[in-house]
Amino acid sequence: MRYQGSVGAIALAATAFAAALSMTLSGARAADDSKYPDWRGQWTRVGNPNWVQPGGKAPLTPEYQKVYDANRADLAAGGVGDVPSTFCIPQGMPMMMNIYDPMEVIITPEITYLLISHINDSYRRIYTDGRDFPADAEENYAGYSIGKWIDTTGNGHYDELDVETRAFKGPRAFDATGLPLAHDNQTVINERFFLDKKDPNVIYDEITVQDHALTQPWKIVKKASRNPSVRPKWHTEACSEDNSWVRIGNQPYYLSADGNLMPTKKNEPAPDLKYFKQTQK
Repeated sequence: MRYQGSVGAIALAATAFAAALSMTLSGARAADDSKYPDWRGQWTRVGNPNWVQPGGKAPLTPEYQKVYDANRADLAAGGVGDVPSTFCIPQGMPMMMNIYDPMEVIITPEITYLLISHINDSYRRIYTDGRDFPADAEENYAGYSIGKWIDTTGNGHYDELDVETRAFKGPRAFDATGLPLAHDNQTVINERFFLDKKDPNVIYDEITVQDHALTQPWKIVKKASRNPSVRPKWHTEACSEDNSWVRIGNQPYYLSADGNLMPTKKNEPAPDLKYFKQTQK
């Protein structure tokens, strides 16, 4: 009986210790989480998504100005203007931050996630755990992002997230107008995320792009507002399910409602059919 009582006492003490530890860790985590801003909810773009605003001009090099002019002419003629997302390629950075569809921000102490469903479900991981850029970072359309939380007021609460993103793959563009990024994919993007000081339901993303297609770093501020609904509706998108655009070689074509391939612009040549048996007329 003395032995059984000792086991019971040990078990009771262990349970009490575990409960106390759980409460301590929960309290510590709650206190830690309180340092971060409230960016929960659904964020919807405010304003024009394009990088070149009315009356403005992109600081492109002469080489890439010619690329842009060719893209604009192709779009005007019915083509696609070398906009990669036309063919379901993920938009990547910085185009995805035009927020064509609503964005969700999920903050944890180690990683901040940005979730956006447009063209395809896409996301960004912004690492805030103190790491540096790895030498073997896998290149992708959204890049590899390192972030740092900033307390700009000194009140013990973070109110700004500074981010640098590298390690890109292409093709990518600034926006749907065909505004190009350099083909070498050596882009470096810096961002500052912060709420409006007078309206916590407005968030800003100050984006600065350094790229070999530009004559100088290009800065723009994107703005989004928070949906007041407690339970906003979210949608998911898979571009390939209903996309009618087809690229064969370097030529874009359109798939008609009856399932036949159509040209996208006047006098566009048909694709090479050398691997198909031709019907004799």
